Amino acid sequence: MMAGTDADAGRRAVVAHDLAHRFPGTDLLFEHLDFTVEPGQTVAVCGPSGCGKSTLLSILAGWERPYRGSVERVGIGRIGWVFQNPYGVADRSALDHVVFPLLAKGMRRRDAEPEALAAMDLFDLGYAADRRFADLSGGEAQRLMLARAVCSRPDMLLVDEPTAQLDTRTARSVSHVLGNLAGQGMIVLVATHDPDTRDACGRVIDLADYAPAGTRDDARPDTEDATDLREGEAA
Repeated sequence: MMAGTDADAGRRAVVAHDLAHRFPGTDLLFEHLDFTVEPGQTVAVCGPSGCGKSTLLSILAGWERPYRGSVERVGIGRIGWVFQNPYGVADRSALDHVVFPLLAKGMRRRDAEPEALAAMDLFDLGYAADRRFADLSGGEAQRLMLARAVCSRPDMLLVDEPTAQLDTRTARSVSHVLGNLAGQGMIVLVATHDPDTRDACGRVIDLADYAPAGTRDDARPDTEDATDLREGEAA
């Protein structure tokens, strides 16, 4: 991670500098990717299957090293991550899963539970607090992962396909909550192929625009109604 300067004091942002990525023995997924994301609105990462949406989130989190370029995380300490496929301990309650990051920070359970329940309520999941993880539906488990990530109070939240298992009404509610979190000072990036989720975001990074030369016209999805982050623009 590149270090910030004194001028960055109090600022929170994630900045991509000329990112390109490929896995060993494969072609480039994307190249010449430059953008800045700050709190204020959710940012959708879009593109066709296999274009590198999840990979880009991993690079922004620092889990994956880019093939070329760099990522600067300014004022970002804690990073929240929501995987596309929910995971948990079958016999533990939904509340246990959400309260865990607070207990790991040293909070007492009696102090942590109200915060965990508030996070669950954000995603209309308070009714399921005592249910075993194994008894949750796919959509409930996905919202539980969102509640757990939010409960850890991250500076940046990276979410992979958060509405894939949700009905339309619930998906819109989740998009609204993520937008509110961004408005409250959290950096929020959402990898999605869902047009409704994309359109609910304030900005779009369309990875088809950064595919290697010669593949862009074939790969590019319809993003006419979204606001793109073009090469060199600051979000």
